[in-house]
Amino acid sequence: MFMAACENDSYDKGEGKYSLTQADFAELSVNSEKQGVSFITDEGNRFTFNPPVTAKWIETPDTTYRTIIYYNKVKEGEASLVSMGQLHTLKPVAHWKLEEQWEDPLGLESCWVTPNGKYINMGLLLKSGYVDDDKEGTHKVALACDTVLVNSDQTRTAYYRLLHSQGDTPEYYTNRRYLCILLPQDRPDSVCLSLTTHEGVVQRRLLIP
Repeated sequence: MFMAACENDSYDKGEGKYSLTQADFAELSVNSEKQGVSFITDEGNRFTFNPPVTAKWIETPDTTYRTIIYYNKVKEGEASLVSMGQLHTLKPVAHWKLEEQWEDPLGLESCWVTPNGKYINMGLLLKSGYVDDDKEGTHKVALACDTVLVNSDQTRTAYYRLLHSQGDTPEYYTNRRYLCILLPQDRPDSVCLSLTTHEGVVQRRLLIP
């Protein structure tokens, strides 16, 4: 999976047009016309768009996209869009099914579980640069599941590894990118997530509600 930008440059501080703008990770519901009609935030708040909204990355009708949404509340349960970006989402894959298991380092800025236990959100720091005048280099990521163990208290812990390939991307500057892990329906009670950083391998143990 290729990483993509999820940034917003139109947010104004102070008492300007967007002074009450909120930003949330959310699930965006798309209708048959490839329009975003509503979204549910990670905290469980639901909003509708009136009129519906569009984005060039919305390619599939009648589906749900993982997004970061900047919006203003119009009234209870209704929002107006400021901007939004797609959040790339990984699913754990059994490690033996992966032909390549990259170990290029990256930075981990933050990592947390959504209140409903459906996703693990990560803020990553990637070394980036342009491979030519107008094309920024791309990164590849995948998520390996090494095993799921039953603990002495009968809870289950899944052991995941975040895999990263720098590819041909030069390391001129650092970009912040957000990535989500969609946990399986048969969710573990906890996740031990490991990844290779510039300081070495780090692990985060996360409890799943």
